[in-house]
Amino acid sequence: MPDAVVIGAGPNGLVAANVLTDAGWSVEVLEAQDQPGGAVRSDHAVDPDFVTDVFSSFYPLGAASPVLRALDLEHEGLRWSHAPQVLAHPLPDGRCALLSRDVRDTRLNLDRFATGDGAAWQEWHALWERIGPDVLDCLFTPFPPVRAGLRTLARLKPAPALEFARMMTLPARRLGEEQFAGEGGRLLLAGNALHADLAPETTGSGVFGWLLCMLGQSVGFPVPAGGAGMLTAALAGRLARRGGVIRCGEPVTGVVVRSGRAVAVRTATGEEVPARRAVLAAVPAPLLYRRMLRPEDLPASVLRRLRHFQWDFSTFKVDWALDGPVPWTAPLARGAGTLHLADGVDDLTRFAAQLATRRIPDRPFALFGQMTTADPTRSPVGTEAAWAYTHVPQAVGGDAGGEGLTGAWDRSEQDTMADRLEAQVERYAPGFRALVRRRRILAPPTLEQRDASLRGGAINAGTAAVHQQVFFRPIPGSGRPETPVRGLFLASASAHPGGAVHGGPGANAARAALHLPPVNALFTRLQKSLAGG
Repeated sequence: MPDAVVIGAGPNGLVAANVLTDAGWSVEVLEAQDQPGGAVRSDHAVDPDFVTDVFSSFYPLGAASPVLRALDLEHEGLRWSHAPQVLAHPLPDGRCALLSRDVRDTRLNLDRFATGDGAAWQEWHALWERIGPDVLDCLFTPFPPVRAGLRTLARLKPAPALEFARMMTLPARRLGEEQFAGEGGRLLLAGNALHADLAPETTGSGVFGWLLCMLGQSVGFPVPAGGAGMLTAALAGRLARRGGVIRCGEPVTGVVVRSGRAVAVRTATGEEVPARRAVLAAVPAPLLYRRMLRPEDLPASVLRRLRHFQWDFSTFKVDWALDGPVPWTAPLARGAGTLHLADGVDDLTRFAAQLATRRIPDRPFALFGQMTTADPTRSPVGTEAAWAYTHVPQAVGGDAGGEGLTGAWDRSEQDTMADRLEAQVERYAPGFRALVRRRRILAPPTLEQRDASLRGGAINAGTAAVHQQVFFRPIPGSGRPETPVRGLFLASASAHPGGAVHGGPGANAARAALHLPPVNALFTRLQKSLAGG
């Protein structure tokens, strides 16, 4: 009987398992898919000569994560690789906002949009250097992050602390307009906010965009050399060396609860896998509470609050094997690993409004990855492994593009949407389509089929909006990995600190489990209580 059973071998599940084995626990990880990794996997399916990341690719929070750093994954073969430039946002007129790991290059670029914007960026960077480490500690500490929060406040005088608190509430549009006179800085900020599902007008979207901008400035947007799967291989290899067991092809259908405590999990074959001390579920909260637990296992208030749980938007992704570099009309875009494709902040707002009204966008905002530019091992010399994704509504109410897309995502609809995404790329890189050797389409149902945690193609395990963050995540009054079932912990991105690949939710769940008294200690307490001791 293992001390702990972990449901899901994605990055959070593997991090949780590693933390527990480091503490001396025996751990068994059950994964529904035929290989570990969750949304951190790579393959050669697009073209045998190309390494393609199936889901996620760039990991700024992973590179900055104290959780991953503590696991010393470099000793397991993980190596980070960087593109010459972090991020570019080209415009149709050939201008290009650029984020570089060299703050001087970023400043010079923003000054081309408006004199003084480089100094404004430097002001933000100075703030990050002063409080960034404490902000990250707040992010990766279970709520409430008392010590890290106090350190952050201590580094700021009262007036700057109030200014920062206000900054945390601002929409990206307003924050960009207050900080920058020109379009460049505003584009970097708003585009990064839309890495999640935060429109330029959403409360709190500004600080999310600021965080990603500052991470890009300090650690870049790195990728694992050799493919995203190398990060998974490092986590899985480390776990195996410490005695942990991963069983793939073992979908978990239920958590077994007896006397209010999680004691085992049940697999699709009917097998009960017991857990001596804890069960950690690295799956979205709705999947855990509604499908893996019985209603009688939970307080009625939890299920009632879960009715208001909001998924993030669905994702539509296309992978390409290209015969040559992307012919961007903006030269600065050619050396960036990540690109944002939209005509301006107003265009981002237009895109977000179409999503909010449940229409498939006609001119999709695209996040574009140049993987060979970021890591030359991804494809043969002179070629480019690339991808782009955009968001679409979870429930489609119409097609702003006028082509009758319904969200059924059959083969015809997939091809139509992929063509629409390629047309958007072609606007900024004429001749792009002529370079396409092969492509692979990953529509929302395909993403969910390959990873059940990506419900409807949602990659964030729930919206990143402020009403579902911190102590509102996944439901009001939570914010920690503990669940109403003793010995059961939520270890997925549905728990604080949320989405992206950084291991925070998994580590938080493991630490909470380590502080749980063992079963025999609970019985001893119960006996003393019954005896009046």
